Amino acid sequence: MNPLLYISLFESDLFWENPIQNKNHFEKLFSYFFKKNQQTDILVLPEMFTTGFTMNIDLAEEFENSSTLNWLKENAQKYNSAIIGSIIIKESQNKEKRFYNRLFFVEPNGNFQTYNKKHLFRMAGEHNVFSAGKDLPIFEYKGWKICPQICYDLRFPVFSRNNLNIDKNGMSISGYDILLYVANFPAARALAWDSLLPARAIENSCYSVGVNRIGKDGKQIEYDGNSAIYNPKGEKLNSSNIIIENTKILSYSISAINLQEYRKKFAVHLDNDAFKLK
Repeated sequence: MNPLLYISLFESDLFWENPIQNKNHFEKLFSYFFKKNQQTDILVLPEMFTTGFTMNIDLAEEFENSSTLNWLKENAQKYNSAIIGSIIIKESQNKEKRFYNRLFFVEPNGNFQTYNKKHLFRMAGEHNVFSAGKDLPIFEYKGWKICPQICYDLRFPVFSRNNLNIDKNGMSISGYDILLYVANFPAARALAWDSLLPARAIENSCYSVGVNRIGKDGKQIEYDGNSAIYNPKGEKLNSSNIIIENTKILSYSISAINLQEYRKKFAVHLDNDAFKLK
């Protein structure tokens, strides 16, 4: 496990339903960011970063031939950093097309893992368009274990429950170290975002990471960001910030030693109630 993990959150406005323009926008941001000699292990983009939060399935990409997945691989390799973000994906299953809000975790070597959004936002009709994910994967990168989540998932603590088991050094044997959310979380519900992110960190003895977009989408819904990382105590970490083209890039270093020491001293996970998620 790397003693420090460097994470950069791209709190950006998005061009409504315009994948090409959004990818060009993020390419400029990547280029500027790394010209500043920034060190990072993981770049985190918002939910549906190529389109904004839309139910327009005409913008879905075939999983087997996703231009955005190829784009993610190219940029991860170019900048030697893993990249995380979600897009709209369609798959054919038994002659039936299904659509997913799918998060990709793409490593510099081209390997990638995925997570399909479990909790679909019914107030926007997401459950009428997309299929819900069933699995809760744990990604491992540089020795850190990462649990991916998407936006509305934040409201469901049972689903993200950390089945944590640690060794004598505070290292994770099972469970995860980082709970990571990509989102389009509206400004009207900013209090929920600001309250639940630290709550998830506290109850799961982990770092809680949330990246949210800014600006106004094609439905005139406003977003005000409030991207952040919280430690297991629920404290917001300090970041170094760069602002370019109305995008704030927040960069953090998170400490494995601090996490391990906290878990050893305050072993709340040993008193968790046992249950199985169905």
